[in-house]
Amino acid sequence: MGQPQRPIAAEHTIIALGRVLQTLREEDNVDVLIDTTIAYIQEQFDYNLVWMALYDLPKHILVGKGGVSPDGDTKFLRKQVTLTPGGLLEQVVIEQRPLGVADLRLEPRAAEWQEIGKKFNIQGTIVLPIRYRDRFLGLLLFGSERWGYLLPGDAKARLLMVLGELGAVLYQQEVNLQQQQTKHLDQPILQLLENLRTLNNIDQKLKAVVQTTHQFVAPSRTNIYWFERQGRYFWCRMSNQLANIGRNNSQQQLAAGMTVQDLSEFYYALSVNQIVLIGDERSSLKSHFTAKVLERLQVRSLLAAPILWQKELLGFLAVEANEPRIWTEADKNFVQSAAGLISLVAPSETMDTTIKQIQEDAQLTSQVAQAIYHEEDLQATLRDCATKVLTRFAATRFLLLQYNPDLNSYQIIFQTQPQNRRPLTVSFNTLKDMDEQMLKSATTSVEVQKVEEDLRFFNWRPLLLEHGMRSLLVCNCAQDHTPNALLVIAHETNRGWASLDKELLWAVSQQIGVIVRQWQLNAEVEQQQKILHSIQRCLRILEKTQNDTTESGAERLERTAIEQIATVLHSPLAVLLSWSPGDNFAEIIPSVIHDSRFAVVTDQPIPIHTEVIIQWALAKDDYVCVYADDLPPETRKWLHGQNIGQVLAIALRTSADYAPTGVVLVADYRERYWTEQSLNATETLVTQLAWSRRQQQITKLLESSNQELRQLNWYKHRRLEEIQRTATQLFSQIEDLGIPSNELTQTRYKLLLRQLDHNTAAMTGLVKLEQWQLHQSSETMPIATLLKRSLERVDNLLKQRKLWAGVHGLGQSATDADSGNSGIFLKGLQSSSYPSSLAITGDIVKFELVLYELLVVACNRSQSGGRIDIWCRRLEEKLLEISITDHGMIEPPLLAALQNQTPKDILASSYLNQPPALHLLICQKLMQQLGGTLDFYQLPDHRVVSRLVLPLAD
Repeated sequence: MGQPQRPIAAEHTIIALGRVLQTLREEDNVDVLIDTTIAYIQEQFDYNLVWMALYDLPKHILVGKGGVSPDGDTKFLRKQVTLTPGGLLEQVVIEQRPLGVADLRLEPRAAEWQEIGKKFNIQGTIVLPIRYRDRFLGLLLFGSERWGYLLPGDAKARLLMVLGELGAVLYQQEVNLQQQQTKHLDQPILQLLENLRTLNNIDQKLKAVVQTTHQFVAPSRTNIYWFERQGRYFWCRMSNQLANIGRNNSQQQLAAGMTVQDLSEFYYALSVNQIVLIGDERSSLKSHFTAKVLERLQVRSLLAAPILWQKELLGFLAVEANEPRIWTEADKNFVQSAAGLISLVAPSETMDTTIKQIQEDAQLTSQVAQAIYHEEDLQATLRDCATKVLTRFAATRFLLLQYNPDLNSYQIIFQTQPQNRRPLTVSFNTLKDMDEQMLKSATTSVEVQKVEEDLRFFNWRPLLLEHGMRSLLVCNCAQDHTPNALLVIAHETNRGWASLDKELLWAVSQQIGVIVRQWQLNAEVEQQQKILHSIQRCLRILEKTQNDTTESGAERLERTAIEQIATVLHSPLAVLLSWSPGDNFAEIIPSVIHDSRFAVVTDQPIPIHTEVIIQWALAKDDYVCVYADDLPPETRKWLHGQNIGQVLAIALRTSADYAPTGVVLVADYRERYWTEQSLNATETLVTQLAWSRRQQQITKLLESSNQELRQLNWYKHRRLEEIQRTATQLFSQIEDLGIPSNELTQTRYKLLLRQLDHNTAAMTGLVKLEQWQLHQSSETMPIATLLKRSLERVDNLLKQRKLWAGVHGLGQSATDADSGNSGIFLKGLQSSSYPSSLAITGDIVKFELVLYELLVVACNRSQSGGRIDIWCRRLEEKLLEISITDHGMIEPPLLAALQNQTPKDILASSYLNQPPALHLLICQKLMQQLGGTLDFYQLPDHRVVSRLVLPLAD
């Protein structure tokens, strides 16, 4: 073999790289790995400054591990470097990418290294990250006196290979170290379980948990704090420094009693089964509460796990450190597991007491149920139940509230309190929507541990605090229903209650709800009986007095009704403001004035249209209730009673078509309120009074009108008899005188005698057949003759008013009237549809009077020089239509009244109560009796039409 050749430079570089990589793979010591890497860089690269540092993730710092310096001093290369936001090194840590600096002396983002660059004249600098996958482990910084930061490609590749291998080895070392340092909690937990099984005393078990936890976590102190619901505070029940509690350890003295008020967020976090962790720069609480907790316990780090049983907080297990500490996952798991073991053994301490309490609670609920079942005295039952509940819950007040819809508030219907407490005399505001829905859907008692901080029942807060109620249990006495009845127990201090307490009170409240419902039903029945008795008595009295239409009878009716209204409402003053249709002033009828301090001026007329209390009552469909302070001075002049606090006014209404004729006015004290039932009964009585009063007024009016009509009929009939008797005597005397000898005079004389005889005979029939009722006769007359006779009767009226009258629709044979003198024109229509022989049948005399009345009215409303047209037209079913049209003016209310035929209100003034509407209404009614019809309407051209339909002869 020949002599071996010397390796060339490239081979030497590869050999050095292989050697260092092999060393990195085989070495386990971190310091050796770092020294090997630094030595390789110093040997293979020409750099004056080399620095390698490892990254501490929890503290966010770089720990220097050495390097190479120009002067050989490497102390500054082993210091810890704190990373600053925006700094050069932090950029490499965050981005995990290489970074170059052309001149380190001019780089402001690396303050310390800038000074080093100036000191050693270091310019070009390169920083390379040491990482494994996405885990940043450290960095390598090297610089030279040359400007610029370019690194040759082969050199960069070698460096990245070395740093990559170093990162993989460092990561594996870190994983191995974590595995070695990881605590296994299975063995300590199993040992603790075995110890707890052998111990009988609860304090011994708690001591075992504290010792085992302290050994595993190794904090400064390990404590168990117990929660006291009565005062809402925590006290230290067990500690690893138990011997020093209350004596030399001032910290434990401070922590022995911590109130929920001081540590509210800490308390609520434990209540919802959350671990509270406060460590080095980390906390599960807000910064403000974190500082309060640390200050209260005088520690720097804390790990607390709640002790819960049936969702109730019994206390918490806490490990405390005097220095900032990062709690590992193993620490948290062990503390939480230990707290869970305590929650399992804690109930055994009070097992006997709990069983006894459950028995007493069952006895309490059964006593309430038996009392309701046997219908015993509900008041006594509730009193006994309330006493036991106050004793059982150590509460200061037992309140039973019921919602009053009239007052829109909750009234206290029953309460119990200690002898040194006064009963409440206030009412509670109605609930907010959220509180109402919460109580409606609740299946247990709603707990308020601190009234001054809890947002529930917020609108009750001032009232509760004013009367010393700082914590509550509230129950809806009817589950799944609107909370109309509430059971409230209150305490004068901030405290909490156990789930067993809340469930017991809930069961009692549901039974008490039955009592409240029974009370309500009894009260409603009693009130309804009273109201029914008052209504029956009032109706009996009204029945006796409503037929008495005398002045005294009407007053007695009104006074009796007002007295019954006052009785139903239990009010000291009730009066009636009365008036008649068309009046401008109301009269005060005092019916009930039981108290002189509720006085009114009875002799003062009240203006209807300007008196506000009357107008308010008329504007409402039911009733109006106002305070006396809201009444104007004009009203207070006559309603001047000094004790009048509020006024209730109800108008006397019967129908929408009938105007009110009075207002019932009731006065009472300001604080008085009327129930809905009493107001409904009052409205019924007022309505009955209005109808009875109206019926009495109508009866009185009709009796008066009937009396007047009878007197008038008697008088006219007797006068007609006298005229008939006188005419008969004159006719007899004329016949006795004989017939004149003159032939012409004789003819004229005989004609007059014949007419006089006809009139006398007609008058005789009228006197005999129609003294007190109309008699219908049946005759036949041609329509032309009827029209001619009717027009002859109004001939003078036509001439006086210069009117023109024309008849249309009759045959030519009917034109035998003298049209030149009378202003009458009969226009013939030659048509087989309108023969001149048309004749009507029925009571001709009454038909003629109706037709005459229509013509007179048409003449009176027509203007001078106008015209009146009479249109005749045959209808089907053997009827004849006669339409009288004129251009006169007619008032719309009069036309509407004629079309309706009856006034809406018989007591109110109407067009139909006086001529001409009265006469036309009589004609309408008469035509309906005679088999015809009579209507009135107006054409679009404003002509007025009187349409008369008569029966035709066969």
